[in-house]
Amino acid sequence: MRNIQSKVRETNRLLRQKSLHTILEQLDNQVMELTKKDRRKKYNKMKQDAYSFFRGSAYLFYYDLTKIPFSFHTKEEKSTWIMGDMHFDNFSSFQDEAGNLVFDVDDFDEGYLGSYLYDVLRMVVSIRLLAEQQGVTEQDDQDELVISFLNTYRKQIKKFAKREEDPTQLHFTRDNTKGPIKKTLEKLGERKDTHELHKQTILNEQREREFNRDKEKLEEVTTREYKEITRNWHNYLDSLPTDLYKGEQHYQIKDIVKKTGSGVASTGLKRYYVLIEGVHSEDHDDVILEVKEARPAVPAYFLPYNEMFWSKYPHQGERVVATQKAMHHQADAYLGYFSIGKREFYVRERCAYDKDISLKHLSELKPIKQSVKIMGKIAAKIHARADQDIQEDLLDYHSEDEIHNMIKENKDAFIHELVLWSRFYKEQVEKDYALFLDWLKTYYYKNN
Repeated sequence: MRNIQSKVRETNRLLRQKSLHTILEQLDNQVMELTKKDRRKKYNKMKQDAYSFFRGSAYLFYYDLTKIPFSFHTKEEKSTWIMGDMHFDNFSSFQDEAGNLVFDVDDFDEGYLGSYLYDVLRMVVSIRLLAEQQGVTEQDDQDELVISFLNTYRKQIKKFAKREEDPTQLHFTRDNTKGPIKKTLEKLGERKDTHELHKQTILNEQREREFNRDKEKLEEVTTREYKEITRNWHNYLDSLPTDLYKGEQHYQIKDIVKKTGSGVASTGLKRYYVLIEGVHSEDHDDVILEVKEARPAVPAYFLPYNEMFWSKYPHQGERVVATQKAMHHQADAYLGYFSIGKREFYVRERCAYDKDISLKHLSELKPIKQSVKIMGKIAAKIHARADQDIQEDLLDYHSEDEIHNMIKENKDAFIHELVLWSRFYKEQVEKDYALFLDWLKTYYYKNN
């Protein structure tokens, strides 16, 4: 009997590990075409803990979830413009175009059209994993956090659907936030516009500003990379809206470095910092732009193909830029895109006020709860705001209306289903993480 039970357990484990192996090989190797070096870097980050594994394996999440018939999906023809990789760490503080310090979502690489539930589901699992990592381990406490996020999301969607609030006018500052988010914004208020510039650059012997090559995660670019960026720079300038264009001299390139070590899922994508001339003033002239490679969104490999979306955004950098503009009430004036050979990139300003919530402020249930409540409102805001393209025929309906219609009659069942599911999938992530560690040890490190 014990032998049979052992075989059953082992078969179950091996089948799931084979699925994990197939997905990692197909997506990271065949689709993303990551080098062995970059895959090793990525997996070394993913093996830190279950939450890091979850952040780096969005394709496994979509592989699993697109096969589950959840009760509260909107109709396929009534998709929402989703963030695609919503998790706790993809919210942060920054300064918007109008100079306001705000808290919002900050990663748009996986933006795509699909059911709003994929963002919500990914977020509630991340809440459990973050809470576990921070010492909030009781299931009832984690349930409370998930319920808080879902309730604030649902109520905010309702306000938008009833036109009680306008998603284009809702933003989160020191005045309407609490706990760790408020602390983060208050701390940022002490920063100067030159913070990032002084952090990443130095003045050379000729008193000209350049990147600090001695700084960790900044590396010299090759002569070929430098020439490719400068040769194609005019295409980036052409992508900028005419009303935001500041003149050719403003965007004159002064220096370029390669940025390494950022993110988990984005490991292996090319990323550069470009120092441009900017506007001359007494205390702030040069500007740092981040140039990051864009690939097709992970959800696109698993969700229904949307011909209109692909026709409108064939360039992946343009898709990322459009997602950010759709979801933010104020857009970065430097948002643009261009290509180098077959690689597609988007460009944004490296903001002096970009800051995540400090983990030291998330060591108890209450501050995490305060944070996820605000995140619930933000999630609703980006889903409702992203149909700004309603006049451009991409979405000929309001997403908040479709989402509200799915939830309003069964709000308790909505909460119940997602609480139960997030419990299950959080446990699945932890099991997959253990399988991943075993796969690294027994297969990947030996063969690569």
